[in-house]
Amino acid sequence: MLVEATGLCKAFGSTRVLDGVDLSAAEGEVLALLGPNGAGKTTTVRVLTTLLRPDAGTVRIAGHDVVREPARARAELSLTGQSAAVDERQTGRENLVMAGRLAHLGRRGARQRGTDLLGTFGLEHAADRYVATYSGGMRRRLDLAMSLVGRPRVLFLDEPTTGLDPASRATMWAAIGDLVAAGTTVVLTTQYLEEADRLASQVALIDGGRVAASGTPDQLKALVGGDRLEVRLTDAADLARAAAGLPGAVVDPARRLLTLPSDGTAAHLHAVLDRLRDAGLPVQRVTSARPTLDDAFLALTGSSPTAAPAPAPVPA
Repeated sequence: MLVEATGLCKAFGSTRVLDGVDLSAAEGEVLALLGPNGAGKTTTVRVLTTLLRPDAGTVRIAGHDVVREPARARAELSLTGQSAAVDERQTGRENLVMAGRLAHLGRRGARQRGTDLLGTFGLEHAADRYVATYSGGMRRRLDLAMSLVGRPRVLFLDEPTTGLDPASRATMWAAIGDLVAAGTTVVLTTQYLEEADRLASQVALIDGGRVAASGTPDQLKALVGGDRLEVRLTDAADLARAAAGLPGAVVDPARRLLTLPSDGTAAHLHAVLDRLRDAGLPVQRVTSARPTLDDAFLALTGSSPTAAPAPAPVPA
């Protein structure tokens, strides 16, 4: 495992923020940390990246203890925070070359690495423009590029696509996917559950400073049930009679809706429709639905993924 955390505890005064957090991520894996605002996600990242000392527990990054060997742990990781950490008074190329020099790549090596990353993130056309002229999406891409100058084995991304428009978000997702395919381990915090569903191989749901549940996205979805059918009848008066003939059906009179468990097959769908037709109960609409990470999040934490609306998109 490239990331191993066991029994992490952290308190600020009398407030216990982390209370026995266990996490792990293997090479080439994306671990997504989900949780309500204030659940302890950012504190967890700060501990994992040596920025905050835990009160108890252990963390190893690529085998190095973050308390006893912080310099060695830092050499294996990189962190992209919630705000782009770029110098607006320099060009995109100059930012990357500066990062390369700080990573001891040498003058020529830093320049070549910068050129490569500008191409990877589609910033060649703006390479020699001041970053002050960049859009929000471009700054975010440059910020991620700077995190990769030193080729870290573990990359921590703290809400990397917050505020980006859909096209910029898709570009970031593609870049993250390429990194993982090349063997980089990514630890990701996000409030976009679609992002975690698409990118993560493992998800840890943090609530109240503890890991409330963990597993693959599909495993977490399975915790709140399997596939279901939603059947809207033409007449609400037929709901009770329809439910009586369909085991497990739940009635929603306000929407003239029956919800019942399904195995996700066409055969089951046809069987339900045949039973309703034979009973003379007209159907207006049928929808097949699967649990989402949103459903799992709500069921396991009792709250929505965000306490406030997502910020308005920033043009790419």
